Amino acid sequence: MAKTIHCELLGSQTGYYQTRSYRTRVIEVENEKTPLICIHGGGGHAESFARNIVPLSEVSRPMALDLIWHGLSSKPPFWDGKPRSGRFWLNQFTDQILELMDFRGIRLAVIEGQSLGGWIALDLALRFPERVAGLILNTAWGITFDPTKVKESKSDLDALLKSSLEALNNPSPESIRRRMEWVMPLGGITDEIVELRRQMWTVEGARAALTDYYRHLFQPSTEEALFTEKDIGQVKTRTLVIWTDHNPLQGVDAARRIGELMSSAKVVVLENAGHWCQWERAAEHNEAVRNFLARL
Repeated sequence: MAKTIHCELLGSQTGYYQTRSYRTRVIEVENEKTPLICIHGGGGHAESFARNIVPLSEVSRPMALDLIWHGLSSKPPFWDGKPRSGRFWLNQFTDQILELMDFRGIRLAVIEGQSLGGWIALDLALRFPERVAGLILNTAWGITFDPTKVKESKSDLDALLKSSLEALNNPSPESIRRRMEWVMPLGGITDEIVELRRQMWTVEGARAALTDYYRHLFQPSTEEALFTEKDIGQVKTRTLVIWTDHNPLQGVDAARRIGELMSSAKVVVLENAGHWCQWERAAEHNEAVRNFLARL
């Protein structure tokens, strides 16, 4: 029988930190090791890393958080700046991470970003490299590749939006499961994670905040905020790229292209996994992260 999320997280603690601008929910293990901040994808929450936090506390000080507009963190107004101005709405996620680091006395951290979290991790590495000790791009979203090098699936993106809005408008166990099947098409979805996601999407203010998040995500100006291959080539932080053989949107060719563009990057491809390898292939994910941290 698979462990429950509660059992997976035994040894961790959950807290809420009120910084200047945001209230952030964090699941963490406190120790004196290198901080590792784990950032989930769109629609997610800290429990995306339930199978990683305690095991990785052997080699790091892991922290997984609920992003703003997600989970039980605050739902502030969206910034209205232009893409690449530093005040675009996506930059609010970066601002949340920096405020949390300052509040917790963390000068330097390894950042793992999964999906949407990958864009945030890259934004930190590009604009605030002095705060990033290492970068882990886990099936990262937010990069525009040379189409002759990387194939992208627009149908996957359309399916993401459709299943997300259907689940938000009618948050039944069935609709939530369909949304999570986009993330884990090969299986691995438990009744518990479906119910947790359903509850996270139905707490007060969540449906409105997430619907607004998806509206912003799919607006045309967001395309202008995606990182280019030139941007990726400017990242100097040591990087681990974790990808899968069944990742939606972008396949293994995307991971290999990142490896070509970043001289500091090591690429690890996990087999028989979709978009949530830290859950689907937790032991392999954790081993890759341990090895990466040991080399920093």
